[in-house]
Amino acid sequence: MKYVFSFLITASLIPIFFNGCVPSKPIDEVELLPSERLINKLEANRRKIKNFEGVGIIKIVSEVYDNSASFRVIMKKPDSVYFTIMGPFGIELAQSLVTKDRFVFYDALENTAYTGEVNENVLREIFKINLSFTDLLDAFVGSVNLTRNLYTQPDSYEVEGDKYVLTYKEIESGITTKYKVDIRELGITNYIITAFDNSIDLEGEYSDFELIEGVAIPFGIDVTNKVENQKIKINYRNIVVNDRDLYVNFKIPDDASIVEW
Repeated sequence: MKYVFSFLITASLIPIFFNGCVPSKPIDEVELLPSERLINKLEANRRKIKNFEGVGIIKIVSEVYDNSASFRVIMKKPDSVYFTIMGPFGIELAQSLVTKDRFVFYDALENTAYTGEVNENVLREIFKINLSFTDLLDAFVGSVNLTRNLYTQPDSYEVEGDKYVLTYKEIESGITTKYKVDIRELGITNYIITAFDNSIDLEGEYSDFELIEGVAIPFGIDVTNKVENQKIKINYRNIVVNDRDLYVNFKIPDDASIVEW
């Protein structure tokens, strides 16, 4: 069960990165921004999204797994992330709900619910990467929390074609992070994170953007975890953001077995 839960949740949150461009005005008509203003605008866009619902297809390719499934994700800041895998005719096969303090995973085929406390060790084991709960919420929107960079100059900042390129290097951890941002619509189009000891090597390419609530959001996501030799593809069919009536209807059947994980 632990592997299944890890797979489903890892698949649901890995899409922190995206690549593509939204048709817009010519590049020579766009004001080029200094790094400070760019980071401020990116962070302001991230905070515009209060809740998010997406439905689509997710595909996982690795050395031991190659399959796809329909899924639905609901994110509500700052409280919860709900994720479900659906079979033929929209039948729910598995559901999970993760909050800041607790998680619940329900296997409909086994009629068994697994639950436990969420802490840094659990998140690290489930997601295979050190993510805070806030980062988890941002992942479903294709955004990146840039709060810590609001008052930090990038180690490198340049313009390549129609992209801003920002690079940050963390001396203590040895981690280098590079962002590529579409100049027209200010969507993060590429995100690469590497460590000097090769313990982290992630790269994402994203496509099919739409401007929703003034924020460029990807409908196509392709992320490669080179360390784990794993590729994740997500294609959203529909996305809704900031819907006041959005809610999570997750109820465990009365006859389900409950297992503390």
